[in-house]
Amino acid sequence: MYLHGTSTINGQGHLEIGGVDTTELAKQFGTPLYIVDEALVRQRAREYVESFRASGLKFQVAYASKAFSVMAMCSIAEQEGLSLDVVSDGELYTALKAGFPAARIHFHGNNKTPDEINMALDANIGCFVVDNFNELYLLNALAADKGKRVNILLRITPGVEAHTHDYISTGQTDSKFGFDLGNGTAYKAIQEAIAQPNLELLGVHSHIGSQIFEVEGFSMAAAKVAGFAMQVKNELDVTFRVINLGGGFGIRYVEGDTPLPIAQYVKAITDAIKTNFSAANYPLPEIWVEPGRSMVGDAGTTLYTVGTSKDIPGVRKYIAVDGGMTDNPRPALYESKYEAVLANRASDPLEETVTVAGKCCESGDKLIIDLELPKANNGDLLAVFCTGAYNYAMASNYNRIRRPAVVFVKDGAADVAVKRESLDDIIGNDVIPARLQTSAVK
Repeated sequence: MYLHGTSTINGQGHLEIGGVDTTELAKQFGTPLYIVDEALVRQRAREYVESFRASGLKFQVAYASKAFSVMAMCSIAEQEGLSLDVVSDGELYTALKAGFPAARIHFHGNNKTPDEINMALDANIGCFVVDNFNELYLLNALAADKGKRVNILLRITPGVEAHTHDYISTGQTDSKFGFDLGNGTAYKAIQEAIAQPNLELLGVHSHIGSQIFEVEGFSMAAAKVAGFAMQVKNELDVTFRVINLGGGFGIRYVEGDTPLPIAQYVKAITDAIKTNFSAANYPLPEIWVEPGRSMVGDAGTTLYTVGTSKDIPGVRKYIAVDGGMTDNPRPALYESKYEAVLANRASDPLEETVTVAGKCCESGDKLIIDLELPKANNGDLLAVFCTGAYNYAMASNYNRIRRPAVVFVKDGAADVAVKRESLDDIIGNDVIPARLQTSAVK
């Protein structure tokens, strides 16, 4: 059994997180329940900040809020000195309502609407990451209407694609994001950006993949971006002050996942920047990164109650829980893998192999296939680990199932960060048109 962060098994054989017995959490808050290990989130944030500080370079560590965007998480990011990435008006609104400093907010996205851009301009956010020519011209025009000059990065696709152990130096031309480096589009974007009177070009942004367990891809991307920076400086007399190398740092979901220590990722990035830029006598830029999953992924645990079971002799045994693809769509979408334990009987010996099914009316609603557990009984609690990233963020009301509550645990205390949805919340935006407000069938 691999336990993350502050998780431990207490003397009663119960899973504890943040010093709180999960069986007590179930009694107090019900299930399904998202549990966030606050101490582990803060530890991850500090590892990033301290590792970059040790490099001597200027930096910003921007939490990618798409991984898990709630006001409590924005507050933690602010307290830990992070910046914040948003990709919609909803994420921006969440950050602003949480009191996050607008100057440390970066706005991403490949199709920002005029309303979203105006909202961000009115909030005076710190930077827009411009994704295409349409946005470039629209942002300049809207900024001009408000008499503002705004900071931008241009998102480029550097020709490096990284997925765990696979690095392809000629890949990623076919992407919905950014200006392509290989075909000259990125160079043209630089020319157009510096010609816009209401835009201040700080530098460029790149992102090479997700769940990356090696450093070579980041080093390769840094070298490509550095080469582009030299070309732009020599030919256009433009110096990049900021290089954003994105996120994608991996976490351990299951046995066999081998993420590196955060400090090792950071050292590879900063060493590559120093080597490539210093060799060309280029002023060392400020480095930005955007960890999301690696900040919150393994700090999250989802707690379920076991309900029915179905044993198909010679095939498999199913146990069903009171959640499923509504609170964790990733197994159905990506065949994502997870580990889990019976939270109320975590010390019991393993007796059987089961498939954990959700309660949605979908054959594909399976959270974990072939999980070894003690014999699970109706009413047992199942804790699924590493559900902090993209679980609450992607949760839905399919089958009109209510989304779970979120609690933050730390030092023996549990605090609600998101209330459990009520049945009234489910129909809260429903309206019956007047012409349908009759019981008679005509």
